[in-house]
Amino acid sequence: MTTVTLIPGDGIGPEVTAATRQVVDALGVGIEWEVHDAGAPAIEAHGSPLPEHVLRSITTNKVALKGPVTTPVGTGFRSINVALRQELDLFASVRPCRLYPGVASRFDAVDIVVVRENTEDLYEGIEFECSSKEATKLRGFLSYMHGFDMRPDSGISIKPISISATHAIVEYAFEYARKYRRRKVTLGHKANIMKFSDGVWLSEGEARAAEYRDVGFEAIQVDELAMHLAWTPDDMDVIVLPNLYGDIISDLCAGLIGGLGLAPGMNLGKDHAVFEPTHGSAPDIAGKGVANPIAMILSAVLMLRHIGQRDAGDRLERAVATVLANGKIRPADLRPVGEPATTDAVADAIVAALP
Repeated sequence: MTTVTLIPGDGIGPEVTAATRQVVDALGVGIEWEVHDAGAPAIEAHGSPLPEHVLRSITTNKVALKGPVTTPVGTGFRSINVALRQELDLFASVRPCRLYPGVASRFDAVDIVVVRENTEDLYEGIEFECSSKEATKLRGFLSYMHGFDMRPDSGISIKPISISATHAIVEYAFEYARKYRRRKVTLGHKANIMKFSDGVWLSEGEARAAEYRDVGFEAIQVDELAMHLAWTPDDMDVIVLPNLYGDIISDLCAGLIGGLGLAPGMNLGKDHAVFEPTHGSAPDIAGKGVANPIAMILSAVLMLRHIGQRDAGDRLERAVATVLANGKIRPADLRPVGEPATTDAVADAIVAALP
């Protein structure tokens, strides 16, 4: 029996989480779910979007499966996803993007894994509000020490990229490529412009690449990388990126395989792992029973493999692939020809297709 922390989230989170729990339970692998709220439900019940008992549960169980949680835009609390990654040192975000037969795409074959540094960069949250006393002091310091005159109506974010974090994530990307026999690692950067942040990323990445001569390697500016992904994605394999670029590029890759509804994710540290879909909480369709649960279900596939249930994970992925190839059960985001399938209908079809 393995105990897994289960966080339904908010928006469509509870719906896709229930569907995922249904199909995982149907595998009969003996998972015991320890359910905890985060996000809007936790604020109502505990006065915090990320109560301490949620972190304690993940710390104890080592593994969590998490539904999407709404992050307010521009105001309100900071991202719970970011907070979890920083609190638990989940330094590696891994987002596989695989095109399954039967899913409409401009391309015939896509199999890309985006490895994203998860703890630093602009997402570390070192920010100074426009016109605040802190921002005024920082502007004064920059003007005095560096002769840089920043506009007084500027909001400010600081972008730290360290040698140690870069070392860890690039090493992880290469070890992943070795373990799964991938062809090459592509390192994305913008070191031609940000010479002292992305410059660290590039130089340390190249240093680590020298230790993995058995794996192909290339370094490419992130804007050029985006062009190649839209043009020849079959040339890409494992892509390693700083936090912000990784967030953007992984969504781009999801667009190549049918959308965010098919894009799973996992966040890994040395001691803990949190598995979650790439997509957000979609509050506009919450409670309507039409959300696509497949990204959450595929995240559970990654979780099963992580906890040593590789056979169960493979069985579940084959069932998902069977339903997608069949084409009769299609949620709304996959543009069905007829009536779109409900969340429950998709889950039922996957259970029925389990080998």
